[in-house]
Amino acid sequence: MNIGIPKERRPFEFRVGLSPSAVNMLCRQGHRCYVEHEAGLGAGFSDIEYEAAGARIAYSAHEVFGRADLLIKVARPLADEIEWLSPGAALAGLLHLNSARQDKITRMLEKDITAIALEQVELPNGDVPVRRALAQIGGQMAPQIAARLLQNESGGKGILLGGVVGVPPAEVVIIGAGVVGTAATGGFVGMGAHVTVLDKDIHALQRIYDRYPYTVTMISNAHTLARAVTYADVLVGAVLVPGERAPVVVTREMVRSMKPRSVIMDISIDEGGCVETSRPTTHDRPTFIEEGVIHYCVPNIPGVVARTSTHAYINSAFPFILELANRGVDQAIELNPAIAHGVNLHKGKIVHLARPVIVPGED
Repeated sequence: MNIGIPKERRPFEFRVGLSPSAVNMLCRQGHRCYVEHEAGLGAGFSDIEYEAAGARIAYSAHEVFGRADLLIKVARPLADEIEWLSPGAALAGLLHLNSARQDKITRMLEKDITAIALEQVELPNGDVPVRRALAQIGGQMAPQIAARLLQNESGGKGILLGGVVGVPPAEVVIIGAGVVGTAATGGFVGMGAHVTVLDKDIHALQRIYDRYPYTVTMISNAHTLARAVTYADVLVGAVLVPGERAPVVVTREMVRSMKPRSVIMDISIDEGGCVETSRPTTHDRPTFIEEGVIHYCVPNIPGVVARTSTHAYINSAFPFILELANRGVDQAIELNPAIAHGVNLHKGKIVHLARPVIVPGED
């Protein structure tokens, strides 16, 4: 199979779809890997390393996209990149198509592209390994980002997360006790903050309580949320529903009740955001102020720790990528329910995609 690994073109996306070691394993299985020139530069992988692994370096994005039977990306393709894909090709990556523009989805359907969202690949026990790996990174990065945003030069309230003797620590409220919320809890607790975690699932809260016994846990509902946001110096939105748009649980009215210059980190922004006042930002302009509150809503948080997150991505995704290559895309989808669960588009049809998409000629 011809496998393409392009250079990511979205701003501040430094990751790459496959590492040299992963390329080597595919080449040993008899597959041909076309890696775009300097595709791995942001993650610290040189063209020389890819060539030594058996890849062929392509100096044109059109060549990588055009040759690929299976294209391995990180971020969702741009409109131009969709045009470069060969009709009938397969695309695998962190696609988040529930928040994609409708015209892009329509164009992929027109080209019979098979789109496999690796973040939606789900094992029989309910685990989503690719999402889990990257969610851990996003959660672990939340405390270090929040600490900076609370500083005066960032427009914050001038609060030290852990406080000092005689001065209380920052109040951190985390909505969601899943992978992101758990990783964020550990980071904030480790930095000395006072942490409150809310979730609808009592068992998820129990896991938080068992691991971090000094953390306050609360069942999430409109009343408890409205109460918690009023005392939060940092509010972390970590509400994620695999394959669906994140539900909006924090209303504008709740945001309005927060203390001035508090910080909202909407880590659910990849899937549309869980805060009514959120909108996507970028690493160079990561924040905006709405209702007097600092909002941090960067979708690709792990993209700026590219070496770590590329390895984490490949460690979790490679078994499925290898199966797609060895069995062929159609057979892998048919025989492996975990892969099938990640299929958003296949043979011109919408498969697992929660958002409604209007296709020309259909209702």
